[in-house]
Amino acid sequence: NSLRVHLYVQIIISSIKPSSILSPLLNSFIPSHKQTMSTHKPQLPMTNSDMIALRSYITAEDTRQYDSLHHSTLMVDLTHSNLVQRHIEQRMDKRTTINEIRDIIHRKTGTPPCFQRLEIRMNHHGRRIVIDPEKEGPRMLGYFGLEHGVTIHCVDLDPNSGSKGGQYEDVSLVRKYVMSDEDYDKRKGTLRAWGREQKAVDPSFTYTKHEREHQAKVEANRKAKLGEGCSGEGDDKATEVSHDKESVRGMEIGMRCEVHPGGRRGSIQFIGEIPKLGSGGYWCGVRFDEPVGKADGTIKGKRYFEAEKGYGGFVRAKNVAVGDYPERSFEDELDSDSDDEL
Repeated sequence: NSLRVHLYVQIIISSIKPSSILSPLLNSFIPSHKQTMSTHKPQLPMTNSDMIALRSYITAEDTRQYDSLHHSTLMVDLTHSNLVQRHIEQRMDKRTTINEIRDIIHRKTGTPPCFQRLEIRMNHHGRRIVIDPEKEGPRMLGYFGLEHGVTIHCVDLDPNSGSKGGQYEDVSLVRKYVMSDEDYDKRKGTLRAWGREQKAVDPSFTYTKHEREHQAKVEANRKAKLGEGCSGEGDDKATEVSHDKESVRGMEIGMRCEVHPGGRRGSIQFIGEIPKLGSGGYWCGVRFDEPVGKADGTIKGKRYFEAEKGYGGFVRAKNVAVGDYPERSFEDELDSDSDDEL
């Protein structure tokens, strides 16, 4: 038993954040206790300098943490026999009566005063004062000679208490609403309703088939945009909009411009076709004032204009407006997610 006590004390002392008042008591206890342990192998002291420094830093003010409180104030923890919740460091006046304490516990836990058996636990001294219901009501906290950190534990004596069995805290006991299949079938705008509409148009429709076709379409559009594999049905839709020379009429290299979406400003540095892009047509190469682009003036290793990474972009003319567009703050909200820009 003596060995177990010693080991337990050492573990507490070596922890990162020992109790504020218990720590000096334990430190003073160990030297005298070690004398009785001479026949056993001594415990290794904490040698990690960082951990020692951390412990010293954390506990440096522990002995003075209540110095700023008024002498009539007590820091009290409130606990309950049926509840996990713990109301820590509640400020109480030493003139607060037991009846007032019972009212506070009633408001916090729901247990009426007539069913409260209070246990005042003086954690640092091991003392315990038990107060049965209807007893010691007018007594003030100061009468019991309490110190900061005392715990007032309420034992709920109500056989029909609502807090029993986790009724106040265990959310797994709460009955959840579950919609029946019949009710879900009646709702409009659901995935199931959409699936029925698709199946009415195409009897072979399945969600798996739709997902597969959608992924193939997205991939085909991506490849068409990058000029990878320009054949197939997936490219027809991506290239059906014409971007001929007429689309860039009135635009010249060096002109200030504003690119949409996002209202990003810069200057035109390139106008023309890019053979390596399978989607074809004319593009405008823009050097932006801020790093709001998607390129650096190159496409597949070929440079069309000079720009730092993130400052360049190849944009369809329909998204470019030329005119008097001076530089503006980068803090403006931008949105550059467009299929007509590389």
